Order: sequence, then structure tokens, then C-alpha cells
Amino acid sequence: METLEEKVARVVKEEVDVVPYDPVWPGLFEAEKEHLCACLPPELVRRIEHFGSTAIPGLPAKPIVDILVEVTDLDETRRRIAPVLEDQGYDYFWRPSWGDDVPPYYAWFIKRGNDGKRTHHIHMVEAHFEHWDRLLFRDYLIEYPEVAREYATLKLSLSQRCRHDRVAYTKAKTDFIVKVTEIAKEHYGKA
Repeated sequence: METLEEKVARVVKEEVDVVPYDPVWPGLFEAEKEHLCACLPPELVRRIEHFGSTAIPGLPAKPIVDILVEVTDLDETRRRIAPVLEDQGYDYFWRPSWGDDVPPYYAWFIKRGNDGKRTHHIHMVEAHFEHWDRLLFRDYLIEYPEVAREYATLKLSLSQRCRHDRVAYTKAKTDFIVKVTEIAKEHYGKA
């Protein structure tokens, strides 16, 4: 049985591979949404949203569909949802929202294809989590393609520089994401 430390070490060393936008990504999201709705307890699951770079038409991205799932109770998610998805082969992590071991925690799953490569990241959070601001970031980049192009340039540069360090790649994008999210909050009246 793999320990948590071994599992974390395994997933963080996987390469960062940013590829051109693929128009199949929205369909992959819809198929996974249908799957989740079919196999998870409906009383625990509310909205399911496609976010991240694969949700922004034309934007290069890691070919991993990010999904944000609102759950009514994270403790029940750990107890009742995590075992269902783990039995289906998903990697499961009880993950801190920011930094190392800093609450609040949420449920995070990695789904893989038959080749072992990541296909989906599923983030399960309650309604009050700041993760929902990521939808504002998504919507702003869709509305303002010039900002999306700036983000694409950053991602492509970082993916070359941080190809073998997923943590560094993610951290290096943070300032841009935070800045644009703040602009989006103001733009959409959510500040």
C-alpha cells in the first residue's frame, strides 16, 4: 500500500506538458460530469463546473481537464465519495488549500487514462471556499482574449523552464492569477 508521502512524491514529479488548445476538452468535461453525477451521492453534490485553462477556448494548457465540484459536506465527501472514486482508480488527496498543511482542506482527485497520464483533476469544495473565484478568472480570460494571450505566453515559458517541477510551475503562475482574479472580481462586481 502506497503511503501518502509516496503518493505525493509520485505525482509531483510528473512532467509539465503544455499543449495547444484541443476542442475535445469541453466534451471530456461533460462526459466526466455525467459520470460523477451517476456514481456519487446526489445529496452531497451540487454544481459541477469546468475551469482552468482547458475551459478557455484557444488557450494552451496541460491536457488535464480541471473540474470544480461543490459538495455540501467535506467530511461526508471523505467518508462517502473518496472510497467510490478510489475504487475506480482515481488518486485521492486530502489537500490544503494553500501552502503546506494549512487549512482549509479539500478533496482532490486525479483521474488517469489507460496510458497512466492524467486526464482530469477534480477539486471538491464547499460553497464558501475561495476556489469559486477561479470561475471569475476563467470568465475574464474568455471575455478578454488579450489577457488570455498574455497568460498563454507565461504558461508556455514556465512549462519549458519548470518542465520537471510541477510545484514550481504552479507557484510561478500564482502572481498573474491573483492579479487577474482581483481585476475580474471588480469587473464582475464580486469584490
